[in-house]
Amino acid sequence: MADAIEFSLIGLDNLLGKLDSVKQGVKVRGGRFALRKAAQLIADKAKEGAQRVDDPETGRSIADNIALRWNGRVFKQTGDLAFRIGVRHGAVLKNGADTSTNAPTPHWRLIEFGTEKMQAQPFMRSALADNIAAATDTFITEYEKAIDRAVRRADRKGR
Repeated sequence: MADAIEFSLIGLDNLLGKLDSVKQGVKVRGGRFALRKAAQLIADKAKEGAQRVDDPETGRSIADNIALRWNGRVFKQTGDLAFRIGVRHGAVLKNGADTSTNAPTPHWRLIEFGTEKMQAQPFMRSALADNIAAATDTFITEYEKAIDRAVRRADRKGR
């Protein structure tokens, strides 16, 4: 099971005050944009970590398979904004071992979590844990910019 990472946000009073003055659709669009920027920062750090553990002698690259995707299921069920950062292609190699450039890399789990004979070299978990403050700051900054744009746009329409 995945390790939990907890954090708290401090200093959001200004942003929360602005959120009261805009409509729900603007909140969602601005939040999704800001969350994507913050998640992209984490995905980029995960790619950097994966490049350190990738074997250059094989054609398969874990870093090339790291993807950032919108989590529509969570949004539909709860209304919360969510992005997923993970490694594409699933966990099983199908029809032999493909060693082309964009081939599946199911072995990433063995590297990330380790085995009984190999120590873990986490690159996904550390990407989030080491950059949570930067991602949070990016989210707050980008969300505040989006809300400010929406308020200015609403003021122009109101005139």
